[in-house]
Amino acid sequence: MQTISVQLPAAPPATYDVRIAPGLLDQLGDIARTVAPAPSCGIVSDANVAPHYLARATKALESAGFRVLSHIIPAGEQHKTLATASAVLDTFLNARVERATPIIALGGGVVGDLTGFVAASLLRGLPFIQVPTTLLAAVDASVGGKVGVDHATGKNLIGAFHQPRAVLTDIATFKTLPPREIRCGLAECIKHGIIQDASLFTFIEQNVQKILACDPAAMTELVARNVAIKARIVEQDPHEHGIRALLNLGHTFGHAIENTVGYEHIAHGEAVALGTVAAGRLAAAQNSLPREDLEKIIALLSAVGLPTSQKNLDIEKTFSTMFTDKNVRGGKLRLILPTKIGHAEIVTRVDESRIRAALQSLTT
Repeated sequence: MQTISVQLPAAPPATYDVRIAPGLLDQLGDIARTVAPAPSCGIVSDANVAPHYLARATKALESAGFRVLSHIIPAGEQHKTLATASAVLDTFLNARVERATPIIALGGGVVGDLTGFVAASLLRGLPFIQVPTTLLAAVDASVGGKVGVDHATGKNLIGAFHQPRAVLTDIATFKTLPPREIRCGLAECIKHGIIQDASLFTFIEQNVQKILACDPAAMTELVARNVAIKARIVEQDPHEHGIRALLNLGHTFGHAIENTVGYEHIAHGEAVALGTVAAGRLAAAQNSLPREDLEKIIALLSAVGLPTSQKNLDIEKTFSTMFTDKNVRGGKLRLILPTKIGHAEIVTRVDESRIRAALQSLTT
């Protein structure tokens, strides 16, 4: 088992562990009992994940002495809304949860974000445990405490910071994922390599087929290396006032693309891949990213099966939607642009014509 500790100097709990190994789901009860002892616990999953893993998770929790309250939400980003969160809140409030009751997210990024928002809101904050069942959630959404729901005007615009007490990543759960979900997770992994670790980028290049096949050793190393990168960044900047913004490489473009194309038509990782290409082309146009690095980025995204172009993208609508992003400051876009593989910068002054040109490049 790989264990990555996240240590936050100013946000209780100060430390939590991210555990990564096959078979961890069976230890959920014992770990939950250690970090959040209480008579009962809540667990939220979705209609895709629950048939595979809810009974097993419930058994592990009941074996550790918990009374388990569960709520299953519809699957899909389009359901990460205040209405869905309200239904979950109703379930747990009607069950009379207490301040010590842990709330567990069993699923991908949508489940984790929404469940964390519910945990942050209930009784002004209940203990929260993440059990990511997708690669994307394991390397991104489950670590760092950003929780929330979407709004019609944009993604993740309603939310809070609420750190988990523990994160359990059972990589064996990835075996039931559709290949598309593995590819989407790799968009975030490649992003981490671009912004901070060229050796991770190379590791992915050299192990594409093993990773796509969910080889246990390759997947454990992949997840651990990505979590370590995110953990170190979050420790320096828990509330995204500075360096943590680097994790948004591809996301300001990507969130706008998701909103424009429609969440039911494009997955988050696919939109991040497109956003990464747009950010890379924008950086190259400004002569801040070597062309050979841009070509390597596009080649790796393509090699893992992620899109690098989007036909019929509404450029003006996407451009306008970018200005609803939470990273806008003083009416100006704050973009993350790579300068080489392994390094990126926060850029606040970008010519709008170049942003439009980067979006336009995705359509060719």
